[in-house]
Amino acid sequence: AHIKYSAFSLIKRALLQARPFWLYLLGIFLLSLLATPLALLKPYSLKILIDSGFGGQPLPGFINLFFSSGHQFTFASVVLIAAVFAIVIALIENLVNAVEWILGTSTGEKLVLDFRTVLFDHIQRLSLSYHDKKGSSDSLYRIQWDTIAIRTLLISNLSPLLSSLMTLIAMIIVMFFINPIFALITVCIIPLLFILVRFSSSRLRKNWYVVKEDESNAISVIHEVLSSLRVVKAFGREEGEGERFLSRAGKAVKGQIRMAWMGAVYYFIVALIFAIGTALFIYLGATYVHEGKMTLGELTLVLAYLSQIFGPLQNISKHVNDIQSSISSLERTFSIIDTEKEIKDTADAVSLLRARGAFEVNSLCFSYNEEHSVLKNISFSVHPGDRVGIMGSTGAGKSTLINLITRFYDIAGGTILLDGIDIRKVKLADYRRQFAIVLQDPILFSTTIAENIAYGLPGASEEEIIKAAKMANAHEFIINSKDGYETMVGERGIQLSGGERQRISLARAFIKNAPVLIMDEPTSSLDVKTEALVIDAMRRLMEGRTSFMITHRLDTLDFCNLIVHIEEGTLVEAVRDHDGGFLAKKKNTFMNQA
Repeated sequence: AHIKYSAFSLIKRALLQARPFWLYLLGIFLLSLLATPLALLKPYSLKILIDSGFGGQPLPGFINLFFSSGHQFTFASVVLIAAVFAIVIALIENLVNAVEWILGTSTGEKLVLDFRTVLFDHIQRLSLSYHDKKGSSDSLYRIQWDTIAIRTLLISNLSPLLSSLMTLIAMIIVMFFINPIFALITVCIIPLLFILVRFSSSRLRKNWYVVKEDESNAISVIHEVLSSLRVVKAFGREEGEGERFLSRAGKAVKGQIRMAWMGAVYYFIVALIFAIGTALFIYLGATYVHEGKMTLGELTLVLAYLSQIFGPLQNISKHVNDIQSSISSLERTFSIIDTEKEIKDTADAVSLLRARGAFEVNSLCFSYNEEHSVLKNISFSVHPGDRVGIMGSTGAGKSTLINLITRFYDIAGGTILLDGIDIRKVKLADYRRQFAIVLQDPILFSTTIAENIAYGLPGASEEEIIKAAKMANAHEFIINSKDGYETMVGERGIQLSGGERQRISLARAFIKNAPVLIMDEPTSSLDVKTEALVIDAMRRLMEGRTSFMITHRLDTLDFCNLIVHIEEGTLVEAVRDHDGGFLAKKKNTFMNQA
C-alpha cells in the first residue's frame, strides 16, 4: 500500500541527485573493485606454502621474475616468500581500504548535505496548508534521517554491491579454470539466492516504511513537548507525555524487532544454503585429493576461493535488507519533493517592484475543507495608505482573510487585486516583498538582536539597524542590554520580554520598508507603559503605508480609517471614515455585534 515508486526509479533518481559527485563515486567504485584482484591473490600464499614449501613443486612463474635465473629455493626461502607475499597483499588491501574510507566519508557527508538542502528548500516553499496537515516533526525527521539514505544506498550499499558482483563473476571464472565441477556447484547456488532476494525485498521495504513512519510519530511527541514545555509543566503532564512518547516509540521499537526477526530468518536461510554448498565442496574436494585428481594445495586454494565467492554472495544478500531500508527512506523523501507547491507563479506572472497599496477584494471565498466555508463572498476596497482595522469574534475568519491577502493560501473563489492586478498574476517573490508583518506573538530567531532586525533587510548596515531600532522605540533597551546589539535573544527570543520582542519585530518591519503592513493583535498582553511605546512605534510605522490590523480591542481602532467587520465568515460591514469621527458613532454598534 505504501509503495509509490519502483526500486529502480528511486535508485535512478538518487544517482541523478548525486550528479555533482559522480566522479567521486566512480573513484570509490574503482577502489572497491581492487578488492577483486586482492581477493584472488590473498589465498595464493597458502598455495605457495603447501605446494612449493611442503610438496616440493616449482614456485609460480611470476615469483621467478624477482630472482636470478637458476636460483635454488630452500624450504626457508619459500616460507619467507609466502610470508612476504601475504604481508604485501595485506598492506595494499589496507591502504586501499583507508583511501576508500576517507573518500567515502567525505563524499557521503557532502552528498547528504546537498540532498538535505534540496529537501529543506522545497519544504520551505510548500504551502501552509501542507504544513497544517502534516506538522513540522515529520518534515524534521525526513530532513534529518531519511536523507541519510542517499549516502547509505550509493556508498555503503550500491558500490559494495556492484563490487561484490564483479568479484563474484571473477571468482567463478577463476574457479572454472581450476575445476569446472566446483564452479557449477557455485553457479547453482546463485538462482536460489536470487529467488530468496526477490521474495523478501518487497516485504522488507513495506515493513521498513512502516517503521520509519512510527519513528517519525515518536519524534513528533518530543517536538511537541519541547516546544510547549511551559504548558506541560503548568499542567503537570510530564508523566503523561512520557507515557505518550513511550507508547509511540514502543511501536517503533516493535517494528525494529520485527525487522530484526525477518532479517535473522533471511540470513539463516542464506547461511543454510552456503553450508550445503560448502559441504558439497569439502566432500568432492576430499574425494579428488584422495583419488589424485588434484593436489592438497589446489584443494586449499579452492576452499579459500570458496570463501571468497561466498563472501560476495553474503554481501549481496546482506545489502538487500539495507537497500530496502534506504529505498523506503528515499521514497519518503522524494514523495515530499514531488509534492507540488500549491502556490506558484503562473506562466504569465508579472514582476512588481513597489506597490502603491490599493486592494480590491471581490466575492472572496475560502474553505480549509469541503465541509466548512471559512469566508463567504467578502468584498471591500482599500485605497493606498489606508489603515484598515479587521475586527470580529474569535474564529470569524480574520486571520484567514489576512493569510489570503498575503497569499499564504491560494484563493478558492473570488479575486484579490493589488493596484488593479490579480495577485495570482504577480510573481510570488515580488508579491511577498511588498509586505512587512508584525505578529501577536513575535517570532525571533536564536541569534543576535542585530541579526533579527536585519532579517527584514539582509545585508543591512549598522546605521540602518540602529535607525530602525530607534524608530521602533527599541534602541534604549538594546544598548542597555549586556552585549548591546550583539545580545543573543535565545530560542524564539526567550531571553527578552514580550514588549522587547514586539519592538524588535517592529524594527524588523521598519528596516524592510515595505509598502504594505500587516499587524495581528500587536499590543495584546503588554503592560500599559510598554503598550504606549509599541503604539507610538506602530503609528510611525503605519505612516505612508497601506496597513491591515487584526484586533479584538476597539480602542486600537482609532488608528484606522477603514474598519472591516467579519462574523462567521461573512462581511458585516466595511465602514470608511469620512469626517474623522466615525469611531465614536460606531463604537457601541461594534461592541454589541462583537
